[in-house]
Amino acid sequence: MEHGQHGSVIAATGGRDPVGATGRNGAGIRPVTADERTARAEANQGEPTLEFADRTPYDAYVHASTLHTLQQTLSKDPGEMSFLMVSQIMELYFGLTCFELRQARQRLGEDDVWAALGPLRRAALHLEGLNAAWRGLRWMTPADFNKFRDLLGEGSGFQSAMYRQLEFLLGLKTPSLIRPFRRQPAVYDALLDALHAPSLWDEVFRLLARRGFDIPTTLLDRDLTEPAEPSPEVERCWVEIYSDTGPDNQLRPLGEALSEISEQFGDWRYQHLKATQRTMGAKPGTGGSGGVAWLQRSMARTVFPELWSARTSM
Repeated sequence: MEHGQHGSVIAATGGRDPVGATGRNGAGIRPVTADERTARAEANQGEPTLEFADRTPYDAYVHASTLHTLQQTLSKDPGEMSFLMVSQIMELYFGLTCFELRQARQRLGEDDVWAALGPLRRAALHLEGLNAAWRGLRWMTPADFNKFRDLLGEGSGFQSAMYRQLEFLLGLKTPSLIRPFRRQPAVYDALLDALHAPSLWDEVFRLLARRGFDIPTTLLDRDLTEPAEPSPEVERCWVEIYSDTGPDNQLRPLGEALSEISEQFGDWRYQHLKATQRTMGAKPGTGGSGGVAWLQRSMARTVFPELWSARTSM
């Protein structure tokens, strides 16, 4: 899809757009073949198409015109737009990362480690993009934030349902944290399902057990709504896995992909803490928490902890 602003209408079709905005797939896009694209480029003499029967196929696919209506600020301060839009970008990254982690969890449940590596590596890259979003708020001082903070009321990133989904998928489960969503039945039910479902880390435990590793039954059969306690047995499994440097060892690259996700997620939490310190110091959080103190306690919960502790014995 070209973003250029110059070009000519397809002369061969009398100005009509054979790839009209109303397509067969119901999304306003008609699929085209490589031959059709070549013919289009030749007819356009290399210039992008400028005439369409309806909305542009790009907008029909991306819904950009809808996305750009979702920034509804509460103040007249221009800095609030950065705060709001970066928050929305992070929400999209939360959802995208959850999508990838669910794909990886499914592949691990099917005993297909190689297939799980693709979505795990993409998830790590998405988390890297998520971390980069913090740069858009590095300009914000307490004085800047205070210009619109009071208007947020009790609104807080703590109330992000998709972030809770991400935490649950990574094994950071806290049943009480779904309570704020009880008045939103669809959101609450989705979180309840995620709370009771095995996390990605739980699926790794099951995979290792099927591969003959000594995973405690107390870990495999525990209440999945509670986080798994760090296990010496799981730590020893990873020491053994990393000692096998053979080309057929699928579990070593799995450990590295999971470690990258854990590291990137830890980086996001650290940057969240620093951004909070930069904009509000040690003031109470908007959502009723202790602010920085709450974030510091949250950071103490490590994702996939045995992958890190095992390195001491490797």
